[in-house]
Amino acid sequence: MKSERLILVREIKRPPMARRMAVFGLGFASALGFQPLGLWPLALLAMGGFILLLAQVEGRREAFLLGWLFGFAHFTLGNSWIATAFTYQAEMPAILGWAAVPLLSLYLAIYPGLAALGARLLAPKHGGIALLLAFAACWIVTEWMRAWVFTGYAWNPFGVVLLGSFSRPGIAALAPWLGTYALSGLAVLLGGLAAWLALRKWYVPLGVLAAGVIAGMLWPAAPDADGTLRYTLVQPDIRQEQLNDGMFYEENFRKLANLSLPRKPGEHRLVLWPESGVPDYLIDGYPQRYYDSMTAFGDPRLARMRLARVIGADSLLLTGTVDLEIRNGRAAAARNAVTALGDKGEVVAGYDKAHLVPYGEYLPMRWLLEPLGVNRLVPGAIDFWPGPGPRTLDLGRWGQAGIQICYEIIFSGEVVDPARRPDYIYNPSNDGWFGTFGPPQHFAQARLRAIEEGLPVLRATTTGISGVIDAHGVVREYVPLRVAGRLDGLVPPALPPTLFSQTGNRLPLAWAMVLAIAAIALRLRRR
Repeated sequence: MKSERLILVREIKRPPMARRMAVFGLGFASALGFQPLGLWPLALLAMGGFILLLAQVEGRREAFLLGWLFGFAHFTLGNSWIATAFTYQAEMPAILGWAAVPLLSLYLAIYPGLAALGARLLAPKHGGIALLLAFAACWIVTEWMRAWVFTGYAWNPFGVVLLGSFSRPGIAALAPWLGTYALSGLAVLLGGLAAWLALRKWYVPLGVLAAGVIAGMLWPAAPDADGTLRYTLVQPDIRQEQLNDGMFYEENFRKLANLSLPRKPGEHRLVLWPESGVPDYLIDGYPQRYYDSMTAFGDPRLARMRLARVIGADSLLLTGTVDLEIRNGRAAAARNAVTALGDKGEVVAGYDKAHLVPYGEYLPMRWLLEPLGVNRLVPGAIDFWPGPGPRTLDLGRWGQAGIQICYEIIFSGEVVDPARRPDYIYNPSNDGWFGTFGPPQHFAQARLRAIEEGLPVLRATTTGISGVIDAHGVVREYVPLRVAGRLDGLVPPALPPTLFSQTGNRLPLAWAMVLAIAAIALRLRRR
């Protein structure tokens, strides 16, 4: 027994390179569970394989390193779509995108590394169920941290692999009672438990577990229910290379207009356009030179009236726009905004995006990075400023609208005004930057928000994927990537407030605490 212990200690002090290479490969495999591939069984098994390898080491430094290697591969593949964004700007070499992805992953990998280190601290010298519970608890906490540290980057929580097909929510249906980050902890537990049972050759329990997971992923959705508010949702298929080119402004407008015209005179409806849907400045009070540079008429009132004629009488338009912050007669900053426009050209309400994209909509440490040739991806000489946070717009007969612009929808627990619950969430986006992998991943995360908040999400994008998601996460209708289309129907009803909507991210952190206590209890019981 003592000799076996000595061999184990030597192995820990000088960990084999083969283990690290295996962890690296498992990190890549775990990212294959994300959309558009959706290979969720492989993702769960890869996570389970990583936990088995983590159980072979006791040293804290090696545990962190294994977690970091797993995370580096996981995030490099999962975020590979970011490289495509660099091909749509001229300020920096496009090849820099392929450096940006691994550079970002160098940082993001710290969080799985911390999860592995935390698991070893909670369950030192223990493998099996104690380590599995500890790692799941730490994964929940570190994934939550990733969503807010340094403004946060919450893209692709691991729990999204438990989301089913468009017609079924899958095991993600549990999100109202878990929250997204605890759903990720559940995915870790399922993968780790499957690997643990397989290692011990307990095939009957393993078969029962596999059957339960498959049944959960295929479980039918709740029956459909219809609301009363009619919508028209438009995806114009405006490609990114044309979106910000002034030569295409009128052509782009005609695409939107032709897809938005009422089919019956005086039809009462909500018309939904994407982010970047209108290049015109619609707000009064700017110096005239700004209207002359962007607005076809040089007059925001005439621009608004043109939009009102498109939607027709008794309709309301929600569209992405850009507003300006004027200081001393000059534009000091811009706002990525949503404007609600009535059928007489009046501005009914507005919302400013709060969670901006670093290096996309603003350049952190501009004083340092700009002289080095680093710039932001969205064209323009001024940065965007953030708004105050989630707000519910009272649109009268068109309901209470929660607004989340593009990237904001990925932040679990930060998408709804806590003071006033909306009837639905409108999520305009421009996913034309992100190739073929980014848009399906973005759409999947919008589905998670619908499930955990119990609210329908209406998503309008420039070129895909647009769709109507009900409060169970079922996709009622959608327009595929790089297709022009229009959706007409009734906004699905909201569900009663979910447990998550009432508690926010305190709920997944509470689940993390339960798992951590269970891991410590198992450790003490064995001692």
